[in-house]
Amino acid sequence: MKNYSYIESALIHGGFDSEPLTGAVNVPIYQTSTYEQEELGKHKGWEYSRTGNPTRAVLEKLIAELEGGSAGFAFASGMAAITAVLSLFESGDKLIISSNVYGGTFRVLDKVFNHFGIGYSIEDTTDLPSLDKKITPDVKAIYIETPANPLMTITDLKAVSDLAHKHGILSIVDNTFMTPYLQRPIEFGADIVIHSATKYLGGHGDLVAGLAVVNNALLAERLAFIQNSTGGVLQPFDSFLLIRGIKTLGVRMDRHVENAEKIARYLTESDAVKRVYYPGLPSDDGYETNKKQAKNGGAMISFELYENYDIKKFFKSLKLIALAESLGGVESLICHPSSMTHASIPYEIRRKVGITEGLIRISPGIEHWEDIIVDLDGAIQESRVE
Repeated sequence: MKNYSYIESALIHGGFDSEPLTGAVNVPIYQTSTYEQEELGKHKGWEYSRTGNPTRAVLEKLIAELEGGSAGFAFASGMAAITAVLSLFESGDKLIISSNVYGGTFRVLDKVFNHFGIGYSIEDTTDLPSLDKKITPDVKAIYIETPANPLMTITDLKAVSDLAHKHGILSIVDNTFMTPYLQRPIEFGADIVIHSATKYLGGHGDLVAGLAVVNNALLAERLAFIQNSTGGVLQPFDSFLLIRGIKTLGVRMDRHVENAEKIARYLTESDAVKRVYYPGLPSDDGYETNKKQAKNGGAMISFELYENYDIKKFFKSLKLIALAESLGGVESLICHPSSMTHASIPYEIRRKVGITEGLIRISPGIEHWEDIIVDLDGAIQESRVE
């Protein structure tokens, strides 16, 4: 067993020592659907690749180690991971979700799980006294993102986890924006952590994947049953790609954050920008709470231009930054949440929680920061309405 103490080393060595047959330092891609059994009732630990695959198993062990959980599970997408976790609940159960979460999370609750009698309510998870009063007997979990998508709202992980446990319910955290390199929710009491591994963990825009980590054996047993029963598993080759992506997570995130901090400062100093949402800024409402639970402010930024700027022209004027869904890749991506990532949320709810028509979200890549800022500045100047 390899010896290391820091997450930078765990990213590279976690989950796998070496392949025992050849000594290969990278996990092989076990591209097989089934496994020959020695005799009835006797096999080598593998039966069918929906149930378990050696390549996927290394990834699942790796993400469990990185998040400090008891077991990890790999799925074909972030939404497949979320769907599996939501399948832990029964008809009549209700979840509290943060007031701004990924639109796909809202959609699957509102349009799919509602049909099965699983309800939800949207609450401000930063207001602990109010949140405490909203936990009725039918509430079985609090589901949060911190920073939340797309307003970068920060929720106190320990306070919410403690509150959930006081009421005997689960604390679920989508940690996609921070990754375990910057934030480890289980250390603050979370029961389940979810990732869209398509984003920073994969890091190169070449795969779609989801991960979930649980903090105890009972949840692990239940989620393993759901994963095998519903079958939304990650394939061996994509598992291999994700392991490879995670190896460089530390160096990539350092560059992402470095760029984000410079871009956030540029945006705050721009006369064209009305507001910047970035928890790495001391002026941000969530700065102090985020500082207690995360390494830094992460790399996601949202901002609003003043009304005398045409955001359609702004997006069209960008030359380096790609207008695209997703985030967390080596290339800079930008989007319009109200018509893209959060379009499935009804307009009235978007307006109530603050997802305005003028909101812009940027995921800085690892290009040189000056090139990103030059592109943003040029697009802002082009979009000014005289």
